[in-house]
Amino acid sequence: MLNNDWDDLLKEEFQKPYFTNLVEEIKKEYLEYSCYPPIHDVFHALRKSSWKDTKVLILGQDPYHNPGQAMGLSFSVPKGIPFPPSLQNIFSELVSDLGVQMPTSGDLTKWSEQGVLLLNAILSVRKNQPLSHQKKGWEQFTDHIITLLDQKENPMIFVLWGSYARSKKTLITYSKHLIIENVHPSPLSAYRGFFGSKPFTKINQFLISTRQEPINFTLE
Repeated sequence: MLNNDWDDLLKEEFQKPYFTNLVEEIKKEYLEYSCYPPIHDVFHALRKSSWKDTKVLILGQDPYHNPGQAMGLSFSVPKGIPFPPSLQNIFSELVSDLGVQMPTSGDLTKWSEQGVLLLNAILSVRKNQPLSHQKKGWEQFTDHIITLLDQKENPMIFVLWGSYARSKKTLITYSKHLIIENVHPSPLSAYRGFFGSKPFTKINQFLISTRQEPINFTLE
């Protein structure tokens, strides 16, 4: 289904009763309501970044709930779509941190192709109803993914922005990993410590210090 090592790693999870129930409920939601991302992109993040290749996890909560925005990668929007406020603030910090040009596209696929897993804890949502698919089973599934990443031998970085993402810190138990946590980049909180936090520099410094290839965060 995912065409990489996640298929084997998640084989048992896919067969658990909670997951089969989740799939049926989400299929029904997509039949009865407008839901995002497009159903074929629900697992897009896992397809773009295998377990073996993942070096960085940037965890979101649930997909964008406005038409045309969600594409199955946390914080990312398709080319040509205006930047949502949180993504605009992420890009502002990117420009300030690394001195790169402001991106013209909000499509973060280039990051995911370099081992940045752009995962939402909840993988789907109804149109205009944020968190409408919470507590259906997605959280159990993505918690398991975080646990599998925690088991990697190679040190990796977990980026937890906002109180919801930071609540997942208890799943990360190995001290060899780096946890970058901060307030959410939304306009409600970005000025309380997100701006000026230099997360992209911290990510690459850690990758270099652990003899891994740094991420090219430029999107031009």
